Parts: sequence; C-alpha cells; structure tokens
Amino acid sequence: MVLTRRGKMTTLVAVLALVLVVVVVLIATGNAPKAITDAVDNITGSSPAPVATCPLTGEPAPGGAVPARAALAIKVENLPEARPQYGLDGADVIYEEPVEGGITRFIVIYHCGDASRVEPVRSARTTDPEILVQYGTTAFGYADAAGYVEKAVADVHSIDDVNWHNVPSAYHNDPARAAPHDLYTSTKELWKATKKRFMKPPTPVFTFGDMPGKSKKAKVVRLYFSDYSDVHWKWNAAGGVWMRFHGTAKHVLDTGVQVQTTNVVIQVVQTQNSDHLDPAGNPVPTVTLTGGGKAYLLRDGKMYSGKWTRDSVSDLTTFATAGGQEFVLAPGKTWVELFPKNRGKPEL
Repeated sequence: MVLTRRGKMTTLVAVLALVLVVVVVLIATGNAPKAITDAVDNITGSSPAPVATCPLTGEPAPGGAVPARAALAIKVENLPEARPQYGLDGADVIYEEPVEGGITRFIVIYHCGDASRVEPVRSARTTDPEILVQYGTTAFGYADAAGYVEKAVADVHSIDDVNWHNVPSAYHNDPARAAPHDLYTSTKELWKATKKRFMKPPTPVFTFGDMPGKSKKAKVVRLYFSDYSDVHWKWNAAGGVWMRFHGTAKHVLDTGVQVQTTNVVIQVVQTQNSDHLDPAGNPVPTVTLTGGGKAYLLRDGKMYSGKWTRDSVSDLTTFATAGGQEFVLAPGKTWVELFPKNRGKPEL
C-alpha cells in the first residue's frame, strides 16, 4: 500500500503524539532522562519541585514528606553486659558520651527513623539536655536520673520529659535480661506519650552536601575511651559506610547486623569529675559543651581536621576546618563522639 501525502502526515502526527505520551509518563514517574527534563524546563520555564529532606540526615523524607513529629532522644546503655543493643540502626543521629567508671552511654535520636524496640534504656546525665536543646522541641526518654539531673532536664523548656517515672506504661522489662539492663521501649510508644505542643520537626543541626578542602585518607580511626569502650571505626568502601568495632570485636545489634554510619563527627571535649557519685562510688564526670576544641569529621573514607565552637548552651555547636570551611556531612546517619581531651588524639 502506498501512503498519500495526507496519510504520511497522519502517521507522523500519531508517532509524535505517542512520543509525547511517553515523555509525559516518564516525567510524571520521575524516570525521564535529565536531558529530557532539562529540555522541558527550558520550554516551559518550570523546574521540578524540591525533594523534601529529613532535617537530621539530609536524605529524602519517607513518603516525600517530613514527619510532623518531634525529635525523640532515648538514653541507651553501652556496658558489655548491655550488648547487643536494640534499635540503634533506626536512629538518625547518635551521640556517645563518657560517663562514670570509664564507660560510655548513647543518646539515640530519632525523627525520620524509628525503632519497634530500643534496649536497654538507662539513666540520664546533665550532658544530655545541653545537647538536646540544639534540636528544638524534643522528647526525651530515659530510665531515671538523680534529682539534679531531672532538674537540668526540666530547666530546658523545649524538652518533653517522657522518662520511665512519668510514662511507665511506655516501658517494659525484658525477662531474658538481668536488671538494670532489661528496660526497653519503642519510638511509637514514646511519641504517643509526647505532648502535642512538642510535636514539631527538629531544628537542623548539620549541613549536608559535598565537602571540599584538605583531608587525609582514613581506613581505621581509634577512639580509646577505656577498656570498656575501645572504639574503632573502619571504612567500608564497598558499602560507603563506617563500621563500628570494640577493639577487634564487631559491634553488632540484636539482629546480628553490625553498627554502621555514614558520618562520624569527633568533638574533643573537656571532662572533669563532679561532686556526685554513682551507686558504685565512682565520681560522675561533667562534660563541657561550650567554648571550643578540636574536631574531626570522618566521611567518604577521609578525615577532615578542624575545631568546634559554641558560645553558649543556647547556641548551635559549629564545626569547621582550620581554614574556616564548615564541616559538611554526607547525607545519611551520623555518630557524634564526645571524646575526652585527656584520652589523647584519635588514632589513625
């Protein structure tokens, strides 16, 4: 069959219409090549809507919307008897802080992430509210605390205190563990217990993107808090993450999965013994979180050196290189290590 001129034109229009439909579908589903979307933007003068990102990780928000809930911090134990822990892998940010007797504890912060079980939950310290005030309205779950610590938490009006004494129904005892390592909770239960006026997305504390500037290659970084917490972070190039070890032993969770993170921020801090003692008679240290000191950023298999500064507790802690370049984190989870100055330098 020989097509007439009119027939050829009709066929061309049909093909173009089909191509247009395919392009529209690709753009609508987010599968269009960048060249196509750029061409469409040039013609229409429009640009794609910005992607909603999680304020604490810089990653795309689940379901395309930032959760309308507070940051939730839960205090988790890190004694050898407390391992394996539950729920650390669901957190957005985790702080490791020195406490008495050479041990450390974690402040595990959730927002976009969550956990069906967080264990073992332990008591708070005065360091905690000074960290959490940076995150805006925040719920704080912990087992208990000395009176002076509870007062320090209460003095920060942006923190909703959802500790075990205040909301006992949100906490449970694990029959497979001995006290005091047996208390657990969930993010769902603690968010449910949080007052509505606190349920606002947190303040971004870090900046995410590319990090220019001078760095060193880093395969393993050691932070020797003590024999209890001889922390090693090892770079896993295949996974693009830092893997956590205690000495030569992998730090694994209840699932057997090793603890890992995208970024490690090391904040070297002054510590000193307070007048308070723990039940074993060990002096409880205080951590100075204002002023400044050395700081290091681990990301992408590299270490960046610099300093941290914070004029007052009401200010955000800032991290920058010696040349003044702000520490920019890779999108993903972050561990912040509050490393005592008297323990020396991080070892490469």
